Parts: sequence; C-alpha cells; structure tokens
Amino acid sequence: MFAKTIVLSDAFLDMSLGARCLYMTMGMMADDDGFVNSPKAIIRQVGAKEEDLQTLIAKRFVIPFESGVLAIKHWRINNYLQKDRIAPTKYQKEFSELIIEKNGAYTEGDGHVYIEDVYTDKNSIDKSNTKEKVNQKEKQSGVYKFIPPTIDEIKAYCDERNSSVDPESFYSFYESKGWMIGKNKMKNWKMAISTWERKDANYVSNREEQKREENDKKKGLVHIDDWTKVDKDGNYHPEW
Repeated sequence: MFAKTIVLSDAFLDMSLGARCLYMTMGMMADDDGFVNSPKAIIRQVGAKEEDLQTLIAKRFVIPFESGVLAIKHWRINNYLQKDRIAPTKYQKEFSELIIEKNGAYTEGDGHVYIEDVYTDKNSIDKSNTKEKVNQKEKQSGVYKFIPPTIDEIKAYCDERNSSVDPESFYSFYESKGWMIGKNKMKNWKMAISTWERKDANYVSNREEQKREENDKKKGLVHIDDWTKVDKDGNYHPEW
C-alpha cells in the first residue's frame, strides 16, 4: 500500500510525525484512484493539525482542488490494482485535470489551477512553491500565470521521466517562440515535454519502418498490404 521509495525517502521522513500519520491514513481511506474527499475529518480522526496538511501540500505529497478534494500524488506508485477491480473515482472533473507521469505519479495538467489556501492559511505555505501558485487576482479570474522553466528544471524533469527529449533543444525552441504554442501562450511545459516524447517515438518508429522497407526492397522482398492478391501457391499478383 505504501512504496518504500516514497515513505522512506528523506523528503517524507523530514516531515513531522503528524504529517506522516495523516498521509498514511489518507492513503488507507482514499478511493481506487487516490482521491480523498474529507481531509479535515481525517485530521480530526488521527489527532493531527492543519499545519500537517499544509506540509503535505507544500511538499507535493498531495494535490489540492478547489472543490476541497485531495489527490495523493504517488497513489499509483504506492498501489497496484487490477483494472477489472478498480472502481473509478466519482471525482472525474478533478481526475481530468491531472496527468499520469511515466513513473505513475500524478501531476497537474493544463486545466488545473494550483490552490494555495483551500484548507489552510496561505501565509503558512512553504514559500518555495511560489512558482506553482497563482495570486489572488488570478484565482478570481481563473487565469493561470505561466512561468517559463529554467534549463535545469527541464533537465531534472526529463531525467525523472527518462525522457528522450533534449532539454536544451526544448528550451531554445520555445524560448525563441516566446513560450507560445501556435497562437496561444503555453500553460503547462511538462505537458509539452510529453507531446515531444510522443513525436520522437513516432519519428523513430516511422524511420525504422522506412529502413525495413528499404532493406526488403534491396533483398527483392515485397510488402503485401492486401492478402486477397496472393494465390494459393503464395504468389503475389498486384494486378488483381
């Protein structure tokens, strides 16, 4: 139910006992997709403090939503459930705002607005997360302020994903375009990384297919797309 890579990490063990206990309890009470709809009740149940929940949010162990629901970021790393036994979460709106990383962790997608003070006093949240938060005016307007990543941030994210994307090429490309995608301002650079990965994978696949066809032609082999043009003796008749 809990991966050692998460609960024995320095980041986890550096938190207070209350925060760790709260995380463990939410992990046991979450639905099959890792969503918790009653964090305040759980705080009271385990005798934790609101500061413990603040810590979990600030250190990115849980992801908060405007509705008051929480998602456990590493849920799919902590748990493995067979697809035919999963009861999909009823919080589909919140679920649709998340991206599932290659390692199974949740991260915020384009539709998600990072909420700084859904449950807690915003002044007590870890200031190191300022880049991922929006100011009060942006919350009211629903506009997310995009902050371009540094090359180091891109490198770290690509390393985490074992990504095929070259960080410097990615940075140079979008920096030259003013971090625009078409006519729109980029909203989520991590999602753009995922898009580049898919394009790289398609390119490699197409190149490999082209090379195979070229090699087969050199060997006098023919690729058959329509097997109705092959007679019972195995001879191919393209004119059929």
